[in-house]
Amino acid sequence: MEFPMTAIEMTGTVDENHQLQLDGTLPFAGPKRVRVIVLSQMTEETDEWNETEWLKASLNNPVFDFLNDPEEDIYTLSDGKPFDDKA
Repeated sequence: MEFPMTAIEMTGTVDENHQLQLDGTLPFAGPKRVRVIVLSQMTEETDEWNETEWLKASLNNPVFDFLNDPEEDIYTLSDGKPFDDKA
């Protein structure tokens, strides 16, 4: 008999002993066997920023404060034409 799996998203840290330490508690009691999939953001030092780094930098940069001005809000949902990429 196959049982459905439930995905739970949490954050955590891998310590110097290669052990995963979760930032919170799991929403179920143990002991219980689980399957774990780890998604890691590699932090190699490169000259290129990824999209997330660019977005974080722009959110905290005062050079973009003018975009909060109501006069900059010049477009509405009825502007433009729909774009359907058939490629």
